[in-house]
Amino acid sequence: MGALDGRVACITGGTRGIGRATAEAFVREGAKVVINGRSEEKGAAALQEMGAGDSVHFIAGDVKKREDCEALIQGTVDKYGKIDILFANAGGASNHAPVAELTDEAMQDSLLWNFWHTFWCMRAALGHMIPQESGRIINMSSVEGKVGKPAISIYVAAKHAINGLTKSAAQEVGTLGITVNSVCPGAIETDIMAAEGPQAAEAMGMTYEGLLDVFAQESAIKRLNEVEDVAEVCVLLASDAGAGITGSMISIDGGSSPY
Repeated sequence: MGALDGRVACITGGTRGIGRATAEAFVREGAKVVINGRSEEKGAAALQEMGAGDSVHFIAGDVKKREDCEALIQGTVDKYGKIDILFANAGGASNHAPVAELTDEAMQDSLLWNFWHTFWCMRAALGHMIPQESGRIINMSSVEGKVGKPAISIYVAAKHAINGLTKSAAQEVGTLGITVNSVCPGAIETDIMAAEGPQAAEAMGMTYEGLLDVFAQESAIKRLNEVEDVAEVCVLLASDAGAGITGSMISIDGGSSPY
């Protein structure tokens, strides 16, 4: 028996990176999983590569749009009959700059991509979890949700906001069999990191390779974590074994966060 037998999960941004690794881990543990992304083509490729048959379903949508987030949660329930686990994993940021030079558009885009998408999906999922008095919500934060770094304030601000939302929601539903936590990875070289990292590094006055090395040297293990490290923590939080963990911001950063 798997730790998630009979459970239904929804993962935003699930076609690659941490979301994909977590989807594969959830399926391995017996869950049925809906993954989301903007590209039908990438979704179809992910389903084919995973080879999990009817245990995995793809729903296209842009998480920066409320209606797409709500349709994703409803689509999960329509496909598998319920939703037990939400992993609001999608996120990122682009057009980084120091605060004094930052555009409204860059901040708004980061908040939509990270914070608003998390809120919209949480609200919709809780509409199903509260009546069934069970559920697991896992929000993607970051080590940047606990500390500040120069030139990436749009990301730092959004991830701090996600942590606050997580803690408040956990207090609201704690007696209903629903847990709400955030995972806070350090730097992991995902596709998003490879795409957006060079610009962030430039804004911080260093090369992309230098940025990755800074992240590695900040940690106790002196290397970056892997996507699978995050996936295994998500399995714990989604399982019965995670029932006593809620309102937590769990660092998966090799020891780089101060708390």
